[in-house]
Amino acid sequence: MNDIARTGHEIIADYVKQLDTSPGVYRMLNAGSEVLYVGKARNLKNRVSNYARAGGHSARIERMIFETASMMFLSTRTETEALLLEQNLIKQLKPRYNVLLRDDKSFPNILISTEHDYPQLKKHRGKKTEKGAYFGPFASAGAVNYTLNQLQKVFLLRNCTDAMFESRTRPCLQFQIKRCAGPCVSKVDRAGYLDLVNDAKRFLEGKTTSVQADLAQAMAAASEAMEFERAAALRDRIKALTQVQTSQGINPRSVAEADVVALHLDHGQACVQVFFIRANQSWGNRDFYPKTGSGAEEPEILEAFVTQFYDDKDPPKLILLSHPVENPDLVESALTQRAGRRVEIAVPQRGEKAELVENAVRNARESLARRMSESATQNKLLQALADAFDLDGPPQRIEVYDNAHIQGSDAVGGMIVAGADGFIKSQYRKFNIKSAAGANSDDFGMMRELMTRRFERLLKEDPERKSGAWPDLLLIDGGAGQVSAVAGVMAELGVEDVAMVGVAKGIDRDAGKEEFHRIGARPMALQRNDPVLYFVQRLRDEAHRWANGAHVAKRSKSLIANPLDEVPGVGAARKRALLAHFGSAKAVARAALPDLLAVDGISATMAQSIYDFFHARG
Repeated sequence: MNDIARTGHEIIADYVKQLDTSPGVYRMLNAGSEVLYVGKARNLKNRVSNYARAGGHSARIERMIFETASMMFLSTRTETEALLLEQNLIKQLKPRYNVLLRDDKSFPNILISTEHDYPQLKKHRGKKTEKGAYFGPFASAGAVNYTLNQLQKVFLLRNCTDAMFESRTRPCLQFQIKRCAGPCVSKVDRAGYLDLVNDAKRFLEGKTTSVQADLAQAMAAASEAMEFERAAALRDRIKALTQVQTSQGINPRSVAEADVVALHLDHGQACVQVFFIRANQSWGNRDFYPKTGSGAEEPEILEAFVTQFYDDKDPPKLILLSHPVENPDLVESALTQRAGRRVEIAVPQRGEKAELVENAVRNARESLARRMSESATQNKLLQALADAFDLDGPPQRIEVYDNAHIQGSDAVGGMIVAGADGFIKSQYRKFNIKSAAGANSDDFGMMRELMTRRFERLLKEDPERKSGAWPDLLLIDGGAGQVSAVAGVMAELGVEDVAMVGVAKGIDRDAGKEEFHRIGARPMALQRNDPVLYFVQRLRDEAHRWANGAHVAKRSKSLIANPLDEVPGVGAARKRALLAHFGSAKAVARAALPDLLAVDGISATMAQSIYDFFHARG
């Protein structure tokens, strides 16, 4: 072993002399004070002393010890506290040798809100702050949207906002197509509507048989009473209910509530499949590709994944795993503490639970094989891209920028990100154009604003470029003018080592004849059948789609915005009274003070406030 490697062991051995036997967390740092690894220990002295030994380590651990120049320690009261602190530090610091869950989005739920006399059925994502019954998680927005669509056919619960509910004077389209019972216009009384709500809750709790039996009994009764239209409506509801059940695929009989977490590891790359089972129904699955810490094994990967995955999610009563984790008792204790109730983890060997895990492992294996194949193709494209544009090497992070507006209105900028794993959608960003460039339809000015805001923030948050958020290549939708504008911004900020390429349509704006513009080089083109051209077109089209979507959303919001929503003190009831009296928000804005006083429920003080609001704006 060479001197540097021995120095690593010796440095660690010096720290061991200072440690006691309490639980805690340790950090290993390199000569540049970069955190290499964060670990937990039941007994800090015993755990760290293992690294001081000169042999018996895996190649990964040996490399880590080789690079270690210093260590930091935090003692904790309990082992469980050490585990939770370890995972928080890993997510915060992203050390090179730790396993890290890269995609940690929240999952959608179905919410039956109870903050209104007529509860609303809707999709919910994020913290569960609203009062109501939550059902989930669902694996994707598509899965929850499909289920919501079918539930509306079956249970006829409203999906409109409370404000829209209050303002209705006649049934909406949802009622006409038999997807809502019409409580807003008293087509169903409150008791009848709450019966529908209870049926929906019973179904989402897994009591599907009783719900279906009740509907079948009601259909038979309607048929006998020769109420054929009602019988047909009930028949359609039963059919929709059956479609929901069949779309859910695997519906285990013996597992009421569990997450199935399965790992497949191949050549240092990992895929974890998570299947969500609630109320004896499968609510979909999602695949994850955690960073494996330069070669961690299955027990460490799965333990890190489980503790990080449930960091901001409610764990179910049972978690079924494909492999044992390193510290099952600690993991169970941490999850139980987080949930406020008992949580069990298990590695089933036989029976239906083992079949569920086996199915998840198969999905993980197939997903990883597809991803590795796609990654190989993507890496070839990135190398070809580097060759085509004379880059120093294949870019690991490409940022693509585009603007969208209509004659300067509702101007927005969009940024998409791509790398070795394809599009990185969690890194996409939207920018509302704040300067006069938007209103003036100044594309160059908009691009300058976009790049200034983006790189000023990068320089402030990550000046040493350790986070992986710095791009290797900028693709700009536009020609020489846009590239020059961007280059000017970068020069002002002192960022001159990021390559940039402008992508402009050719003379006849024909896709396939794009011209590429770079600072200090003549415009160039690629052959029509060049894979790099197709790749750049895909990137440019994705940026265009993203920016246009942001623009449409902003424009739609501005079109439907009601000026009355901005008036202080005007809630749903007063807004409804004003609209009923004047007919439109524009008429309210033009109304004289005596006319406002004539509206029921509008006091002299409120009338003055409304009048001042609109006339001060003019």
